[in-house]
Amino acid sequence: MGHGAMMTVWRNLVEYTSQGLKRILRQPLSQDMTISLRDYAIVGRALFWQRQVSFIIALAVGAIYFDPRLALASGILVLSSEVFDAWCFRRLLAREQAAQPLLRWRLLLIYLGTVLSAGMVAFYAIWISIGEVPGNHFVPLFLLFAASLFAAMHNHQIISVISLRLAIYGATFLAIPIRDLVLHQPGFDSPLWTQLIIAIIVFYFMVECARAFRKLYITQRRQIEALKVEHEQAMVASRAKSDFLSIVSHELRTPMTSILGSVILARSGKLGQLPERIDKILGIAQSNCARLADLINDVLDLQKIEAGKMSFAFEEIHLQAFVQSAIAMNAPYGERFRVNYVPDLPAEPIYVSSDRNRLNQVLANLLSNAAKFSFEGGTVTVRIDAGPERVRLLVIDRGVGLAEAHRKLVFDEFSQVESPDVRRSSGTGLGMNISKRLMESLGGTIDYMKNDGPGTTFFIELQRIPAPAATRNSLAA
Repeated sequence: MGHGAMMTVWRNLVEYTSQGLKRILRQPLSQDMTISLRDYAIVGRALFWQRQVSFIIALAVGAIYFDPRLALASGILVLSSEVFDAWCFRRLLAREQAAQPLLRWRLLLIYLGTVLSAGMVAFYAIWISIGEVPGNHFVPLFLLFAASLFAAMHNHQIISVISLRLAIYGATFLAIPIRDLVLHQPGFDSPLWTQLIIAIIVFYFMVECARAFRKLYITQRRQIEALKVEHEQAMVASRAKSDFLSIVSHELRTPMTSILGSVILARSGKLGQLPERIDKILGIAQSNCARLADLINDVLDLQKIEAGKMSFAFEEIHLQAFVQSAIAMNAPYGERFRVNYVPDLPAEPIYVSSDRNRLNQVLANLLSNAAKFSFEGGTVTVRIDAGPERVRLLVIDRGVGLAEAHRKLVFDEFSQVESPDVRRSSGTGLGMNISKRLMESLGGTIDYMKNDGPGTTFFIELQRIPAPAATRNSLAA
């Protein structure tokens, strides 16, 4: 009679589950279900070993204290369930987008996997309970409690799946004490009734836990979707800003070049001698036009880098010769601040693979900044430190110096480090940011460190390459 009652409960559960599955599979599924399915599969794969440890412990308890045959049969069911789940998870993660029929098929796979795994736990708990003394079902009920809590925490992504799993656990949770009541028919003062009431309370607690975790999951999903929307809007705004700056910069470059050329021509004396006052005013105009032209060029460079449209022509560069050339080109700028550039170069030829023009742009920026932040009459040392695989090019000034706290500000867009202790010409605030982006594109790095004494050392680092064969042969001779 007891076994018949349990079979009736199971038949009703199977019929209810079958009707629910048919009803769900007839309904159209939203694309949002794809996200839930993928989340379910990702969590399932991530918890693989955690499940195995739990199964091994439970099966060991069954083999030692109850029936080894029970443990063996349950182990076979566990293996079958895990293989099926692994196959399902792989199918679920194979493609992100799916049509309605494929979505329903994937959901059906999840249902089948849920019935297999939950049914295995229920089978194991019921078999243990049959061999126990009535009213003393701590082990099977604890196993069901642990499985229900695990499901509430990790299987809440799909409401129908967690409902199906908890329905199987709940039916088993109630079937065990109901079987005792049916077999022994005790009075209402019997502990067997207390066991049933406690089972109902515990299962209600598990349902509430599942609801709480499901609500938390929905909240997190909504927050993620809101962040995605905000990110997309920010990307659209950023692209619009970049396009606007690029168009404005291009439209300004041509007239600005003409104005600057005209001012330079007027001040050259080729059009006649200018009065001193007019020449002074045109000098101010020339300086401001040059600053605006630099800003336009920097903005265009920045937009090209951000859009990935900046082209690079890599070539072998003899670093010593490159540094000497850069110092010669930037010497007039240093003279404006009465600062000398002093090379400190090794005798051994050092070669790197880089874009000569872009690398020269970065080094020119470092040399100009070093001059601006050096004291009058100071020197800026340009040194090469070469290792077997990497080369570091250092620009060492002995001026006021930069603090470590300024690191983020130094490489930000449109930012400048203010220093009341040193005079300097104004810049665009883009030079170091562009230099950092260029070095990343060139496969190198740029950074700085505070000197032990006064000043700062900026450095760029690149991959070293072997010297050309002709150079190696001449050195060997």
